[in-house]
Amino acid sequence: MAYEESQDTSRVGEWRSIVTLVVFVLTNVNVLFPFHIPIFVPRKLSNLFLDALAAIRIIPKRKRNAPPLPPPPVVDSDASINVAQGADVPVDADDDDDNNGKIKPYVRLNFPMNFVTAPLIADLFLLAIQAIGRQEVHDGTIGADNISPIDIMAFFITLAYIAISIDASGLIRYLAFKVLQWGGKVGHRLFFCLYAFFFVLGSFIGNDPIILSGTAFLAYMTRVSSNIVHPRAWIHTQFAIANIASAILVSSNPTNLVLAGAFNIKFINYTANMIVPVVATAVILFPFLLYIVFADESLIPYSINMHELPDEVKDKKPVNPNIPHARGHVEEDESDLANNEQGKLLSLEEIMNPFLDKGGAAFGAVIMAATLITVLALNAASTKDGPHPVFWVTLPAAFVMFCWDLGFGWYHRAETREIARKGRQDVETARAERAIRLQHERRMSTASGGQAFEMSSRTSNAQTRKGSGQDAPEGVLPHPPTPAILVSEGTGDEKDLMPSQTDTLACSQVTSTSDMAKQDPALTSDLSSFEEKNRQDIKPVAQGVFLPSSPSDGTDQIPDRHIPDVALPPPHRGPTTLVSLGEDALRWSQETFPTAAAVALHLPFALVPFAFCMFVLVQGLVTKGWVPVFAHGWDHWVNKTGTVGSIAGMGFLSVVLCNFAGTNIGTTILLSRVIQSWQAIHKATGEPISDRTFWATVYSMAIGVNYGAFSTAFSASLAGLLWRDILARKHIRVRSLDFARVNLPIITIAMIVGCVVLVGQIYITRGEGPYDA
Repeated sequence: MAYEESQDTSRVGEWRSIVTLVVFVLTNVNVLFPFHIPIFVPRKLSNLFLDALAAIRIIPKRKRNAPPLPPPPVVDSDASINVAQGADVPVDADDDDDNNGKIKPYVRLNFPMNFVTAPLIADLFLLAIQAIGRQEVHDGTIGADNISPIDIMAFFITLAYIAISIDASGLIRYLAFKVLQWGGKVGHRLFFCLYAFFFVLGSFIGNDPIILSGTAFLAYMTRVSSNIVHPRAWIHTQFAIANIASAILVSSNPTNLVLAGAFNIKFINYTANMIVPVVATAVILFPFLLYIVFADESLIPYSINMHELPDEVKDKKPVNPNIPHARGHVEEDESDLANNEQGKLLSLEEIMNPFLDKGGAAFGAVIMAATLITVLALNAASTKDGPHPVFWVTLPAAFVMFCWDLGFGWYHRAETREIARKGRQDVETARAERAIRLQHERRMSTASGGQAFEMSSRTSNAQTRKGSGQDAPEGVLPHPPTPAILVSEGTGDEKDLMPSQTDTLACSQVTSTSDMAKQDPALTSDLSSFEEKNRQDIKPVAQGVFLPSSPSDGTDQIPDRHIPDVALPPPHRGPTTLVSLGEDALRWSQETFPTAAAVALHLPFALVPFAFCMFVLVQGLVTKGWVPVFAHGWDHWVNKTGTVGSIAGMGFLSVVLCNFAGTNIGTTILLSRVIQSWQAIHKATGEPISDRTFWATVYSMAIGVNYGAFSTAFSASLAGLLWRDILARKHIRVRSLDFARVNLPIITIAMIVGCVVLVGQIYITRGEGPYDA
């Protein structure tokens, strides 16, 4: 669509134009505050649908609903409450249970409204009311006015594969470990080393790989440091500097790709104009962070006390985190071990004994360097009228990297599959041991209609009076039952499958073996026997099912509590379904091609539908006259404030809109259209924009949309959402208010420095002559 055809502002009064603007605003608010819409479906209809899917072998057969059992009595060591006599017990609510022993007549489904679904629904709604049509969809996907969404997304996804493959090889974490060794235990020196490391690396490979590996690395490092009270300084600095560094190269951030394409900026020219403000920001920001923003001994100590890694752990072969169950049961127990000594040892092993695939890292680095050099060279050599799409370079490079990952994985498939098998067996053994403990606790709490609780209370008091070392008194169950345990093979995210879900609800607190031995010495021998048998006599009874084998002489069986004969035949997995085939295929891929599978699972595919839908929404604002209205407002601002005002105004506007206009990608799309419309206004009036003012506006927007990622909201960028989720998995919760409070001084300093340096650069390098598009 030509510029002149889209400058009619008279259409903004039409009802469809008003609805388009309202939908755009509501969509961005939804991206900022995602939620779920509950949908209630009649249970009979839901069951009929599920049964139909099961009948055609898409999903497994559903389990028949049964009224839930009443909650059993619970023994609380801190508060002696006899639940059998009417005390309330907090249990997890079940959507199927009406809290009165009956099954609800409906099923609740939660439909997500987030950055993927909200823009798509908005586009479909506008299409339904004919507020937008074929032209807007075409221009928002195929491209218009020098912005080609397909080329941009293809370039970004293919280059992201190479970058994330380098990350999956362990190179970033290994280099961070070397930086940690170089920085040593001097807190300020280590802070500077990591700051410089993340900036340099982020300049070349972008912010996403830095956030993927660097965030987890810092979470582990701060956990194993005895005198770093809070990781705030380290994690916020890493997030800020990764986004600052991503402003240097066009390839480092999709926002840069949109901007460069919208204004026909050669990649080398973009870097030449951005490198000085960005480097100046990084240099000046560091002392502010160290001595003002995070000037607290508890955040950045002068001397960091790190836990020492035992020699036997140092000599261990590093574990490839891309292989499923590579760390055995530790992956499942990580949340329980987060804050104790064993958890700190595991965290220390993660950072002090990192895995590195030397071949993959070297090959990936060569591919990335060759790709970036080729892209820069071809883009610089191309004419303004006919540049070739840059994904013509990155797509073959990503394919070569993918073939390397597949070939390397296939060559080492025997080793990776064996590691996965041993780890899976370790997980199953740990689950079985945990099941015995839980079942024992349940027996202790429910036996004899509440009498076991009273008996255990009396015996506990008696033991307290007698002191430790006494025999277990009468009334305590002599042996725990051994449950029939079904363990399914998977990625480590499955829950324990117990004989009754109530067992898990009633016994959420797992008692250690040593504590249980004080109550029941027989349990110690039971568990010891179980552990020994699981290490020697575990035998698979079905795919994904392991049970203790029964010795031929029966000498080591748990007396009177062995699994009955009826439980020995393994539970049948059921007929093969499309879901089970998919799960098996995913597990096989992860075990055979661990690097390629890990990269595929981390690629930002969600960015593709989000970006396309945002392009269409903004194109709707263009055709309905709203973008020209915004452009007229911007023109009035520039006429009153000049070049300096354009830099300050666009810098402030871009940072604010990152938080309220569909992340920094949505902001870049919108502001690029506004500046293009601003160009069209001056072209129509015959009053050219000065070269200095135009480029001041463009590059201040480039600074704002990159820096705006670390402003006041996680949703200011998709990297922010990724950063928050990684920290949550590492047991670091960052609240939205804390995120804004910590980042406000950082973004203020960064934007002031960047814009001030840009003002000086623009006045030196640009003149007052007319801008020539």
